[in-house]
Amino acid sequence: MTPSCCFSSSRHAAAAEAFLLHNYHLHLPRQRSALPKNEYLFLKPLNPPPNSSLFLLRLKTSKLSHPFASISSFAEADGEEGHHAKEEIDKKEDELPGMAQAFNISSRTASAISICIALAALSLPLFMKSLGMGLSLKTKLLSYATLLFGFYMAWNIGANDVANAMGTSVGSGALTLRQAVLTAAVLEFSGALLMGTHVTSTMQKGILVSNVFQGKDTLHFAGLLSSLAAAGTWLQVASFYGWPVSTTHCIVGSMVGFGLVYGGPGAVFWSSLARVTSSWVISPLVGAMVSFLVYKCIRRFVYSAPNPGQAAAAAAPIAVFVGVTAISFAAFPLGNSLSSALPKALAYGAAGAFLVYRIIHKQLGHLLVQSNSSQSEAKEDTIHHKNIGFLSDIAGPKGTQLEIVYGVFGYMQVLSACFMSFAHGGNDVSNAIGPLAAALSILQGGTTSGSEIVIPLDVLAWGGFGIVAGLMIWGYRVIATIGKKITELTPTRGFAAEFAAASVVLLASKLGLPISATHTLVGAVMGVGFARGFNSVRSETVREIVVSWAVTIPVGALFSVFYTWIMTKLLSYIL
Repeated sequence: MTPSCCFSSSRHAAAAEAFLLHNYHLHLPRQRSALPKNEYLFLKPLNPPPNSSLFLLRLKTSKLSHPFASISSFAEADGEEGHHAKEEIDKKEDELPGMAQAFNISSRTASAISICIALAALSLPLFMKSLGMGLSLKTKLLSYATLLFGFYMAWNIGANDVANAMGTSVGSGALTLRQAVLTAAVLEFSGALLMGTHVTSTMQKGILVSNVFQGKDTLHFAGLLSSLAAAGTWLQVASFYGWPVSTTHCIVGSMVGFGLVYGGPGAVFWSSLARVTSSWVISPLVGAMVSFLVYKCIRRFVYSAPNPGQAAAAAAPIAVFVGVTAISFAAFPLGNSLSSALPKALAYGAAGAFLVYRIIHKQLGHLLVQSNSSQSEAKEDTIHHKNIGFLSDIAGPKGTQLEIVYGVFGYMQVLSACFMSFAHGGNDVSNAIGPLAAALSILQGGTTSGSEIVIPLDVLAWGGFGIVAGLMIWGYRVIATIGKKITELTPTRGFAAEFAAASVVLLASKLGLPISATHTLVGAVMGVGFARGFNSVRSETVREIVVSWAVTIPVGALFSVFYTWIMTKLLSYIL
């Protein structure tokens, strides 16, 4: 629904026109809760009578959280009639839930989706093997509650962390929000089910000394559930405000709070905690530096080429070959020796490059032919670009060339987003499912003295479903922050940020460096903004994000201590 205000007289129409012409740089920031793809301000004639001049000022979003200029004076020209009409529209817009606005669906449809997800979350555990195997009624009820705690944590991972994969693609326009959510839902669930960590440490990430809690199964069980609840609570708060925080840091903070209060200082691996906190600085800095260089390379070697469209189409298969080869070699077990793993990785890289080459030339072939016909015009511009430095500010291509460049990098960005989404489902599901599996093992008579616990397949699928549910209902909030509120993104900027973040995380995980994927991606988006100038990054948004990072571990610890106290009191009556 689009609110409108009319200029009913020629005097006010002229004033409005003059205002807009002299303030063409007027910026209207995006709404926090919704993600319309194209937000813009335009004037439209209202088919006025012959001797009158009427204009309609339309906004695609009615809530402006921090408007840089006021246009209320023009709205007042309509008198009470226009004022009441605007108020009526605003009321109707306010009645729509955020999910309905984000996906451009009716409030009834949004409510129906939410209700279906809630019913599935309450009923599916009843059919899982984890509630079977001849357990007593009390154990079954506690197992059911444990599965719901795990779902709550997985739901919040989906609401917050999936923006790592899809935020830049939505912000640049390579994918619509609906396309991004549906794609991520399939890939996140597949990654969780097919590549999820089947074997996980009992105490997550080596933060706690498990021997401290031997013989204290009830306390251990209460601490695991409290950690899930505490991390989920903080993630929900962060997601509500659109802050991208690290789910791993949430779990770490929760486990540290529980271990420190109920196990003493000796229950915490302080060196591991120091490595995690150091990632607050290392991750965004490295991500920003790499994305800055990648984006500058694109501007230097693609934008300044005689034919930028052809340069982008030629560079894409090479980038895919290098990326897929490196990812296959580093992330997947292709063989025990270098001689057997390297040929397989090269074959995967070649297949990916060929596939991208075929897609680009099939979808953009007519534009590439058209760009060749204007080669002479491009050659005239090469004289201007002969002595360009690496850090020089280069004007981007226009017309057909710009369409080709954005089209090529749009495909590249979608591919990288799909891979990151699949990998995220496989890696981060353990943040919810690890403590869940350990808690179920305690309930069902398993031992926790060992270092590893096998996670059943149905529990992995349960975690994948939780991630998808959180993404569907609240995922758009953090996607808005990463994709739109830090800096303005285009397909080339979005690809630079995503490619840099994926490369840094992959390399760091192999070297054992303390890197957070969330922090790295946020830093990479900032780096792309800095490449265009420091004023291109919104400092208010960055400040909010950094503060949310700093308080994640302390807040998680406090929540965990409070929840553990409640859980121990409740379990003393139940067990």
